[in-house]
Amino acid sequence: MVGARLHGARDMRIENVPSPAEPGPGEVTLAVGTVGICGSDLHTYTDGRLGETILKSPVIPGHEFAGVIQRVGTGAVDGTGRALAVGARVCVDPAQACGKCDLCQKGHPNLCRKLRFCGLWPDDGAMCQYINVPGDTCFVMPDSIDFAQGPLLETLGVALHTVDLAKVRVGQSVAIIGAGPIGLCILQVLRLTGAGPIYIADKLASRCELARRWTDSVIDCSVEDPVKHLDRATGGQGVDIAIEAAWADSSIQQAAEMLRPGGRLVLVGIPGDDRLQLKHSTARRKGLDIRMVRRMKHVYPRAIQLVQEGKIDLRPLLSHRFPLARAAEAFELNAAYRDGAIKVILDVRE
Repeated sequence: MVGARLHGARDMRIENVPSPAEPGPGEVTLAVGTVGICGSDLHTYTDGRLGETILKSPVIPGHEFAGVIQRVGTGAVDGTGRALAVGARVCVDPAQACGKCDLCQKGHPNLCRKLRFCGLWPDDGAMCQYINVPGDTCFVMPDSIDFAQGPLLETLGVALHTVDLAKVRVGQSVAIIGAGPIGLCILQVLRLTGAGPIYIADKLASRCELARRWTDSVIDCSVEDPVKHLDRATGGQGVDIAIEAAWADSSIQQAAEMLRPGGRLVLVGIPGDDRLQLKHSTARRKGLDIRMVRRMKHVYPRAIQLVQEGKIDLRPLLSHRFPLARAAEAFELNAAYRDGAIKVILDVRE
C-alpha cells in the first residue's frame, strides 16, 4: 500500500509501505478516508521531535482520522461496546491505552503509563491506505457527518476535555489565546456553557476573521497587545478563566496576566522548545489554579452528538484539502500558515 512517511525534519516521502496483517482479536482494519494535520504533527515535521519524543526512524504521521472498516477481528466492539461490522464508517481515538495500569483503572486512560499513540514515533499513524486499530478506539459516525469532518471530531474531543478541566460556570468570563482549530472548537463549546463574555486572540488576521463567526470579542495580536486589551475590557479586573491554545511561548505569560486573582489557567498548546514560559511571581501572587491538558478522555460520543445536532459547526474550520500524494506540500503550507490555513486534511481516497 502507499503511505506518507516522515524520515526527518521536513523530509516527507510518499512510499510503498507494508500493508497491515489480519486484525487480531478485538481489532479492525480500516480503509483510511481522511486524515487531519494537527499542531503536534507540525512540531514533528518541522523539528523532528515532539517534546522529548525524538524521531529516530521513519514514521507514518496522522492521528486525526476517519475510515471505513474492511476487516473485523474476533470480538471487536466499538468505544460504546457495540459490535463492529464491515462497511461501518468510523472516527478513531488515536490514543491506545493499556486499560490495565493504575491510571487506566482510575478512569484516566489519557494518562496511561503504557500509552501508544497513532502517528507519534515509534507508532505509525493513518497517513496511509490501511491501518489496524483496536475496535474500542472506533466510534461509528452518523450519515450526517461526512469524511471531511471526521478528523475534526478528534480536535473537538480535545476542546471538550479542555472545557471540562476549566470547570466553566454560567456567566464566567473566559479568554482564549489561539484561534486555530482547537481554539475555535473551544470557543464554540464555551458558547454552549453559558460563559461570557468570551474573548479570543490570535496573531493571524485570517483566524481572527473566522473567530468573528462566534464572538465579537476578537483580539488581533498583530495589531494590539492582548493583555492591555483585556485590561481595558474588564476594567482592570481580569477574566475568570484563561485558556492557552496557541504557540505556548510568551502566550502562556499573556494568559496568566489576563486572569483575575484566583483565576484558572488552562494550558493546551505545545511549546516548540519544550519549555513552559511563565513568571513565577505572576502565578504565585495571583494564586492561580493551573491545569495541563493531556489530550482527552471519554468525550467522543459527546463530540459526535454535538455535531450531529448542529450545536457545533466544524465545516468552517476546513480550509484546505490535499490528496495523500501531496502530503509534503500540505505540511509545508500548514507549517507556514499560508493561504489562511486553519485545518488542512489529506483525502486518502483521492
